[in-house]
Parts: sequence; structure tokens; C-alpha cells
Amino acid sequence: MIILRLTFCILFLWMSNANCQSKMVSIKGGTYIPLYGRDSLKVTISDFYMDVYPVTNNEFMGFVKKFPKWQKSEVKKLFADAGYLMNWKSNTTLGDNQALNAPVINISWFAANAYCECQGKRLPTIDEWEYAAMANEEMPDARKLKTYNEYILGWYERPKTFNNIVGSTFKNYWGVYDLHGLVWEWTSDFNSVMVSGESRKDVDNDSNLFCGSAAIGATDLMNYAAFMRYATRGSLKAKYTMKNLGFRCVKDKNNEAF
Repeated sequence: MIILRLTFCILFLWMSNANCQSKMVSIKGGTYIPLYGRDSLKVTISDFYMDVYPVTNNEFMGFVKKFPKWQKSEVKKLFADAGYLMNWKSNTTLGDNQALNAPVINISWFAANAYCECQGKRLPTIDEWEYAAMANEEMPDARKLKTYNEYILGWYERPKTFNNIVGSTFKNYWGVYDLHGLVWEWTSDFNSVMVSGESRKDVDNDSNLFCGSAAIGATDLMNYAAFMRYATRGSLKAKYTMKNLGFRCVKDKNNEAF
């Protein structure tokens, strides 16, 4: 039954022009030192594929039309909070100011995970996401460049419009767009590294999820930018949604079949 369902999902998304091959690029693996690590604790990343863009409103709409249990009026409270798809007019209609090719937001981890699994993909791990996101346009690891980190922090500080279209930021070394400058993104193990004591119940708006004072230990712009991402992830639970939180999918390179 599980195999049959997965086959049906893949067939549906292929027929809906959600061709995995055309929207993914190869990320060559390697090692890197994450924020929480030391030189002796390098993380090794295997080769993988990553979506070029975050999942869009249009793509997610096709998903919920085919699988109504993920529609805003049908999703179980266990799997999404009250903010789930809150800007959509109805189960299958976007709000007036929403673009089809903007990243889907107000999505829970459960919904994002289900979408990726339905394509034979998965959500990236924190380390895979951070590894891909440390690239700028010309080099795979630009984290020590002051200008690069200033760009990332500048985005974190700017007011968000929540409706920018995918591909509106730079194309990085791997051919991936929008890892910085568009939306925050879910990872499969988002709460596996806890660097913040903050809890969603302790705050009353999305901006308060960032505990700036707790970044005292961050020694430079690179650490501070990474800290903000880890702090945000640590404040979430799988059912939570945010107006600037979307997702994209990845796929293991040793599994070529779509």
C-alpha cells in the first residue's frame, strides 16, 4: 500500500510538471565546521540533490488539491497550528496579494515533510542546508567574507514583504537560489541542536523568535548569522507555522530514480 501510494504521488507530480530532475541541482559533498562545532568536530556531507528554488504557492496548491487532508480547513490540529496557510482565501485559493510563484509560507514541518516524501524526496538536514547555504556566487564557502555575511544579516534585519517570487535572490555556486534573502526554511532535524532557551509560547510575534542577547558568544558576523538560524529553529515545534518560513526538498544522490 505504501509503495502504491508513493508511486501515485510521483506520477501525479510528474504529470503536473513537477519534474524533480529539472528543478534540482547536484551538491558535491565535503566537510565543514558548523556553528556548534570545533576543528575536531567537522561534519561530513555526502553528495545530494537540492531543489533550485523553495516550494511555491502554485506547487503546494497542486499538492493540497490532490491530497485534501493537507488543506487548511482539513489538516489535523496535531499537524499544524492555527496559522497554517492563513493567507489563503480558501483551501485552494490564494489571497489577493499572493503570487503563484512566491514561496509557500505558513507551512508546518509535518506538511513540508509530507510534500517532499510524496515526490520521493525529503527535507534537508540542518547540516546539508548550512553546507549548501555557505556558498556565494563564486565559491562554495564564502562564510569568512565580510560582505557576504553583511548581506545575510542585512536581510535578517529588513522588514519582510512575504511575497517575493522565487529566483529573486542570487544564484549560488551550486546553482541554488534563495537560500538567503527570501524565506527561512524547514529542515528535517530542525530542533536537534538547541542553542536557544526561547519557546514559542513565550513570544507573541515572529520577530521575537530571535534572541539577540543570547548571541554574546558569537565572535563574528559569520557566527552571528548562523546563530540566528539555529535560534529560530530551536524555537519551533513541528506543528508551528510562521509567515516567513517555507521549505525546499533534497534527495540522496545514491538514489537516482524519481
